[in-house]
This record gives sequence, structure tokens and C-alpha cells, in this order.
Amino acid sequence: MSVLLSVSRAIDAINTFVGKAVSWLVLAAVLISAINATTRKLFNISSNAWLEAQWYLFSAVFLLAAGYTLLNNEHVKVDLIYGQIKRRSQLWIEVFGTLFFLFPFCLITIYLSWPVVLSKLASGEVSNNTGGLLLWPVWALIPAGFGLLALQGLSELIKRIAILRGHIHDAVAIADADAAIL
Repeated sequence: MSVLLSVSRAIDAINTFVGKAVSWLVLAAVLISAINATTRKLFNISSNAWLEAQWYLFSAVFLLAAGYTLLNNEHVKVDLIYGQIKRRSQLWIEVFGTLFFLFPFCLITIYLSWPVVLSKLASGEVSNNTGGLLLWPVWALIPAGFGLLALQGLSELIKRIAILRGHIHDAVAIADADAAIL
């Protein structure tokens, strides 16, 4: 289990690095948007490439930070029943959901998007918009993002199993106990 927990820590470190790095792309997208809007209004100059660059940056943030979002337990959850059951049952639901929903979804998405990436890379296809950008980089974000998400799912699965087996403490249960005291 200690080897698996080391793998989990490595995955967590990768997704933390990627998540914090791509967060700067939000600033880049805002700056590009502001510059593009200013040049369009003041000088009547605009570029489809700059508009597409904004979309690419947003796509990169959304897709590449998904694993970081999972690491920080910030994904949207429907908490109708989940919050009312014991923590051990919650952990089993997370294990089940990871194995039967998250992994298959990530793997199917990677499997289906990878041929498209290769096709667009081989053809050098560009956007239909005048002055548009190459398409393969934004398509490559799909398998990369879902790959990072699947890796983080593996890390979370390892941690949940370690908690269930008593190898590590449950940070969520500790935080809940601390909050109850306050």
C-alpha cells in the first residue's frame, strides 16, 4: 500500500503543478480579449486567430485543470442522500463511482478523441475561419485533460481504499469533526 500511496502523491503533485500552471492561462485569455476588443473598437482591426486563441486557452484551463479540481474535491456533487449517510458508505460510493463511471468515461473519451487528434495533426487542418488556427492542438487537449483526470481518479481511488483499510487518516472526516467543534 505504501508504494501505491507514493504513486498517489506523485499524481497529486503532477495535477497540482498542471492546475496551478494553467490557471495563468485565464489571465492570458483576459488580456487577449481586452487587447482584441480595444483594437477592434479603436482601430477597426480584429483577428479570428485572437478569438480562437481565447477559446483554446479556455479549453486548456477547463480540460487540463479537471484533475486538479478532482484533487481538491471541487467537482459538483448532488448531495441529496450522500450527506446523510455514514462516511464509510460515502467512501464506498466514491470507489464505485470512480471504477464504474469516471474511469470508463475517461477511457472512452480518450479512445474516441485520439484518432481525431492524429487525423488533424497529419492533415494540418486549420479552422474554417479566415486566419484561423491549427486544430490539432485544441483537440489534443481532450485526451490530455481526460488522461490527467483519469490519473487523478486513480490517485483518489488509492486514497479511498487506504482510508477504508485504515492506512491513512480521512482528511474529510477530520475537517468535518473540526467544523462541528466550531
